[in-house]
Amino acid sequence: MHSETSTDQAAAEGQSPARERRLLIDGELVGAATTFPTMNPATATVLGHAPDATVEDAEAAVDAARRAFDTTTWSTDAKFRLHCLEQLYRALHDNKEELRELTIAEVGAARLLTPGPQVEGPFEIVRYYADLLRDYPFSEELGEIESRGMKHRRWVEKEAAGVVAAIIAYNYPTQLALAKLAPALAAGCTVVLKAAPDTPLVTLWLGELIAEHTDIPAGVVNVLSSSEAAVGRALTFHSGVDMITFTGSTATGRRIMAAASETVKKVFLELGGKSAMVVLDDADFAAPAMFSAFSMASHAGQGCALTTRLIVPRQHHDEIVELVANGFSNIPYGDPSHPHTYMGPLISQAQRDKVDGMVRRAIEAGATLVTGGERVDPGYFYTPTLLTNVHPDSEIAQEEIFGPVLVVIPHDGDDDAVAIANNSIYGLAGGVFSGDEARALAVARRIRAGAFMINGGMYFAPDTPFGGYKQSGIGREMGRAGLEEFLESKTFATVVA
Repeated sequence: MHSETSTDQAAAEGQSPARERRLLIDGELVGAATTFPTMNPATATVLGHAPDATVEDAEAAVDAARRAFDTTTWSTDAKFRLHCLEQLYRALHDNKEELRELTIAEVGAARLLTPGPQVEGPFEIVRYYADLLRDYPFSEELGEIESRGMKHRRWVEKEAAGVVAAIIAYNYPTQLALAKLAPALAAGCTVVLKAAPDTPLVTLWLGELIAEHTDIPAGVVNVLSSSEAAVGRALTFHSGVDMITFTGSTATGRRIMAAASETVKKVFLELGGKSAMVVLDDADFAAPAMFSAFSMASHAGQGCALTTRLIVPRQHHDEIVELVANGFSNIPYGDPSHPHTYMGPLISQAQRDKVDGMVRRAIEAGATLVTGGERVDPGYFYTPTLLTNVHPDSEIAQEEIFGPVLVVIPHDGDDDAVAIANNSIYGLAGGVFSGDEARALAVARRIRAGAFMINGGMYFAPDTPFGGYKQSGIGREMGRAGLEEFLESKTFATVVA
C-alpha cells in the first residue's frame, strides 16, 4: 500500500512548507552562525535548515529567562498570564494550516491524524490551562493555632518554580512543547524550550508564533534548536535554571537527573515505555486485536505509551494473532500528505536501522515473524510487524522499539498476565480487555503503570495527569497535577492581634 510521495512534486514546484526559521532569545527572533539540515522522512531528502544554537546561545537564553522571572511581574500577574495564554490559543488556531503542512513534512505525521495529537489536539492544552488559571487557588488557608499564649494564622501560597529548561522529543513536537509550555506559563515560570534535532522547524515555528502574535514579554519564552548535545547539557547544568522538564529516552533521563543533582534542580521526566495490553479469556478478541494493530501503526509506532506487548490467553493465542495480522494488512501506509494514509515513515534512517536490527535479532533468538519486517523506500518506511514466540525476558519484549512492531506473549490466567505485564523496568501505561469490567479493573490495579485503559477507554486528554512509574519517569504532565509540577509551596504564619 506504499504510494509515491507528492511531497517531492511540491518541493520541485517550490512549495516546500519549510522556510528559514529563527531562534527566539530574549524576545528577538535571531539566526545562528551555522545551520543544520532537517529531513523529510517520507522522501529521505533535505526539507530545510535550522539554526544551530551554541552553548553561548543557550546561556543567553537562560540569562534572558532569569531576568524576565526576577525583574518583571510575569510570575505574580495571573490575569496577564491568562490574557497571553488566550492569545496563544487563538494564534494557534488561526495558523493551524501552516503548522499542519510543516508537521506532515518534517515529522512524517499522517494528514489523517493531524486533527488529533499532532496538531489541533494539543491546542486544547493551552485552553485547559487558561481555564484552570481563572480559579486555581494559589492561596490556601490552614486556620489558626494557639502557641505560646498567642493565636497564629497560617496559610500556604503557591509560587512559580522559576526558570524552566524544557527539552522535548521528536515524535509529537507540538504536543510535547505545549504540554510543558502551557502549565509552566500558567504557573508564572519562564522557559527555555529546546527542540528535538530531528524536528526543529515545528518547534521554531511555535517560537515565532509566540513572538509575533502574543504579548508574552521578552525572555519569558525562549526557543532553541541545535544539533549538538552540548546545548542540552548546558541547560541541565546551568545554575540559572531552577527546573528541568524532559521527554525522551530513559537513558537520557538518567543523565539529566545526574546533571540536575549538581544544583539540586527540580525535575520532571517523561521517559520510555514498554506498555502491555492484556487480553483476558472472556474478552471479545476482535476489539483488542484491531485496537492493537491500529495503535501500533499510529505514527509508525513512535509513541512512548503504545502497548507494544500484547499479552493473550494461551488457548486463544493463534486466533488473536490471526486477527492482528489481518488488521495490519488493512493499514494504508505511505505518503503522509495523502488524505487516506494512516501510517507514515519513521523519523530517520538511524531509527529505521534500530527498529530493523531489533526485529532481526529477535528472529535470530527464536521469535516468529508473522508479518512485516520490511524496509520500504524511498523514505524511512517500515511495514507493520508482528512477532510471536517471544520470550518475556528477551530484548524485543523488554526494550523500547519506537517502531511499528508488536510482540505477542501468551499467558496462563490473570495472575500470570499481571506478572508478565509487570516484568519490565518501565511503567508508563497499559490496557486490559475483558467482558467483565470489574475483573478488568482488578487486573489493571495490579499492574504498575501511570495510565491504564479499560476496554479501549481513552485516558489521554488535557485534564488527565500523564506520567509513569518505575523508570518511565518522575512527576505528571497535564491535568491539575501538571500545573503543580511548576509550582512551589510557601508556608506563611502571622500572629493574630
